[in-house]
Amino acid sequence: MGWAIALHGGAGDIPHSLPPDRRLPREAGLRHCLDVGIAALKAHKHPLDVVELVVRELENYPHFNAGKGSVLTSSGTVEMEASIMDGKSKKCGAVSGLSTVVNAVSLARLVMEKTPHIYLGFHGAEAFAREQGVETADPSYFITPENIERLKQAQVANRVQIDYTQPVQKEAKDAAATIPNGDSQIGTVGCVAVDSEGNLASATSTGGLVNKMAGRIGDSPIIGAGTYANHLCAVSATGKGEAMIRGTVSRDVAAVLEFKGLSLKEAAAYVIDQVPPGNAGLVAVSSTGEIATVFNTTGMFRACASEDGYSEVAIWDSPLK
Repeated sequence: MGWAIALHGGAGDIPHSLPPDRRLPREAGLRHCLDVGIAALKAHKHPLDVVELVVRELENYPHFNAGKGSVLTSSGTVEMEASIMDGKSKKCGAVSGLSTVVNAVSLARLVMEKTPHIYLGFHGAEAFAREQGVETADPSYFITPENIERLKQAQVANRVQIDYTQPVQKEAKDAAATIPNGDSQIGTVGCVAVDSEGNLASATSTGGLVNKMAGRIGDSPIIGAGTYANHLCAVSATGKGEAMIRGTVSRDVAAVLEFKGLSLKEAAAYVIDQVPPGNAGLVAVSSTGEIATVFNTTGMFRACASEDGYSEVAIWDSPLK
């Protein structure tokens, strides 16, 4: 048994031809955030502190779809959401509909620790943030030129899309047909960690889907769908939120691990295989330090490391292929 950590920056139809200016910053961000998490675990920080710290870093990185890099709704606004969960106590917190909170994951933790509730949304969550004195910013802080352009592309194509979707070709009259069902899937960040004593935690954060309806809530803040942790494992999922919610993906990994007696990797693969292809990915760690990174999409931005010296930063090549 030893510490282990895994994080992701979203899964989806990520083409192998992804331009370097979109690929390299994300790889560098994953590597930086992985190093931050490793240092925290080596300093004997609790996994709950570790996953919050790492997800905050991911939220502050504009190349990921969370916090500073959050994509825009059909109204051109930002609506961020996040959740966090401690494995031993099963305490958890979640937030949705944030437009000014710099780090949604930290507000989710405050919901867990400072209220009798689990989930706060929209105006109530914003009011709670002001009451707690968390860092906020004008909504314009979160809106990047890249995401303005992504929204324009999505609106031209009349589709909801992930932040990795390539620009629509002007000559394509039916651009939505280039994406199955005229829809695309994912944009999320997350982290799972276990320490040398087997304590587990998970956290997930997102800006949602490009051109999503205002008020839409995905899987990231839903405990059991986008985030889950218990005494056996911690899971953070990324995928088309509606499919992840229907499949209760994160909770199912823990259930299959426990009740089918499978390894973590086998449990994660089994659960992802139940989700329609092109819709799902997850990272997970077990109480014994096992790591699983599984997806049924073209790729998933991810990084992981363990106390035995194993380390990886990758995008493509899923074991499910």
